[in-house]
Amino acid sequence: MSVEQEGPPTQRGGGLFGKAFLLLSGNAASSLLSLVRNLLIARLIPVEDYGVAATFAAAMSFVEMLSAFGLQQQVIQSKQQDTKWQSALQGFQFARAVLSALVLFFSAGFIADFLGVPEVAWAYQVLAIAPLLNGLVHLDIYRLNRSMRYGPMILTMTVPVLVSLVAVWPLYMMFGDYRVMLYAILIQMGLMMVISILTAERALRLSLDRDVIGQVVRFGWPLLINNILIFAVLNGEKIVVGRELGMAVLGVFAMGFTLTLTPTMVLAKSVQSFFLPQLSKAQDDDARFQPLARATIEANFFNGALLVVGVVLLGEIFVTLALGDKYAALVPLMVWLAILQAMRVFKAGGAVVSLARAKTENAMVANSFRVLSLPLSWWAAVETGDLLLVIWIATAGEMCGVIASLVLTRWRAGVALARLWPVVGSVIALLATAALFAAHGDIAALASVPRWTLAALCVALLGLCALTMRDTKAYLKSRKRKTQAA
Repeated sequence: MSVEQEGPPTQRGGGLFGKAFLLLSGNAASSLLSLVRNLLIARLIPVEDYGVAATFAAAMSFVEMLSAFGLQQQVIQSKQQDTKWQSALQGFQFARAVLSALVLFFSAGFIADFLGVPEVAWAYQVLAIAPLLNGLVHLDIYRLNRSMRYGPMILTMTVPVLVSLVAVWPLYMMFGDYRVMLYAILIQMGLMMVISILTAERALRLSLDRDVIGQVVRFGWPLLINNILIFAVLNGEKIVVGRELGMAVLGVFAMGFTLTLTPTMVLAKSVQSFFLPQLSKAQDDDARFQPLARATIEANFFNGALLVVGVVLLGEIFVTLALGDKYAALVPLMVWLAILQAMRVFKAGGAVVSLARAKTENAMVANSFRVLSLPLSWWAAVETGDLLLVIWIATAGEMCGVIASLVLTRWRAGVALARLWPVVGSVIALLATAALFAAHGDIAALASVPRWTLAALCVALLGLCALTMRDTKAYLKSRKRKTQAA
């Protein structure tokens, strides 16, 4: 059976929004369960221990980035879909997983010493099991995305994290410290492997093929470098904060990072999974590709803006109710962190569009600006100890990355972007207003302006952003007509 058999156009159009809703709800459920698990662990264990727990994800990301060649994206993007080719990808994935596990196991002592927690070196060695489990996750769950069948991937993402959430309380009763997170991660990774194999259509086969490895490397080397950059983007400031300001401050910062990153990742991942298959199939048809590309970029700008407005309206209330007084230091940082994460999401649209045309270097270049800001962040942490200044520096780096992403999407992926400027303008105005909201108490000129006025203006600007998304609205109208015709 060919994976390209998706039925006639009217049938595809009729089910498209159902698939989009399934994808969004699945990603949302997985990320929400992960967030609830992290919140529960943070509530149960001391802040310092949560800081240690936050380093586990950083350690895993570090070893994974060393050998990540974008296999999941290649399974979707490539026109080559036979079983021999897929088994070679699967074999390559496991080989790199073995390498990652060995690197993590033997570097555990160095990682623990560098972060100032030598007593938990053993935990990083135990964590080396996770890359091995991840290496056996069946790529078929991603191949099925090419024909917009998302069920196996959603099951693989949601059920394991649900079980790991249920396991938190028994683990807390047994250990009561950072080990709760360690074993919750291992439970999740083990179940991901099992469920991906059970829900796959093809049997799990591993092989090594020199020609396929060459294809993987040629396609994936910019993604490998980009993954190194993404590691620095997602974990660079955490490493700086943990090493220079201590695990208690890292616990607060990591939780703020999680709260603001999770919702944007849900939406950005859903946008990529929804649009990348369509963009990949239209990559040689410019008339179809151009409006789809702009709709993808618009959707990511809206996602970032939506996060900022959500944090402006609900951030303080949520932190207070969910985490209590021991995370009170996080409240004044939330809007600034939301602006930082929004900048990161703005880059995602251009990255997806570029990936569809195999311009994998674009994301690498865009992420490099955030990485270049890390030495300045380190200096700020050492010299001032001011966490807010570290966040501002990171935001400036991301802003440069957004500009680079748009420029590269225009000139290397060939997408005309003039129609996007109303969206970009409304989002810039929204971010400026949110910054004034966050700095309200420190700016004397704003003393007479109620904060709720600034919050209301943010909501209005979000509405303006939605109204100016011309290609997205055209896409939705087109799909609605096909649905009605069906």
